[in-house]
Amino acid sequence: MRFVETQFAGLYVVELEPHCDMRGFFARTWCQNEFDSAGLESRLVQCSMSHNIRRGTLRGMHYQAPPFEEVKLVRCTSGAVHDVVIDLRRDSETYLRSFAIELTSANRRSLYIPAGFAHGFQTLVDETEVFYQMSEFFAPEHARGIRWNDPRFDIEWPISDPIILDRDASYPDYAAA
Repeated sequence: MRFVETQFAGLYVVELEPHCDMRGFFARTWCQNEFDSAGLESRLVQCSMSHNIRRGTLRGMHYQAPPFEEVKLVRCTSGAVHDVVIDLRRDSETYLRSFAIELTSANRRSLYIPAGFAHGFQTLVDETEVFYQMSEFFAPEHARGIRWNDPRFDIEWPISDPIILDRDASYPDYAAA
C-alpha cells in the first residue's frame, strides 16, 4: 500500500500496490504492520457497508463526538462516490476546511480519515457500495452531523438535487461548541 499525504494533517489517500499476472492482480487493502509503520491508527473494531440504490444518494455529514471520535478507512467497492470530509479539529491548520476525492471500484483508492473529521459522500452511479472500517464502536448517543449544504463549507456536490434522509437534510449548520 502507498499512503499519499494530503494537505490535511493525518488524512491520507491509500493506494493499492497490485501484484499482477495473467489472472489479474492481488493486493492488500489492509495491513496492521503497514499502518503502524506509517504512524496511523491500526486498531479497527467495526466494519460496515453502505449499499446505495440510486445515483445522487447523499449520506452525511456524520461524525462521533468525544470521547467516541473515530478513525475511518473508507473504500468504494462497487460504483463511484464523491467522498467529502471536513476538518473539525480546532488545533488544525485546516480547521473547517473540506477535502473531496472520487473513490471508485475502478480506481480502488481508499481514504484514511483521522478522528475529528465529519464525513459524507454522494453516489455518482446507481448500485454503489461503500465499505468502512472504524477504530471505535458506533455510539448512537454521540452521533452528530452537519448539514450537507452548510454555506460555511461551500462544498461542491456533483449532483445538486440529492436523495437524502430528512435526518441528514435537517442537521444544523456547524457551530463550534
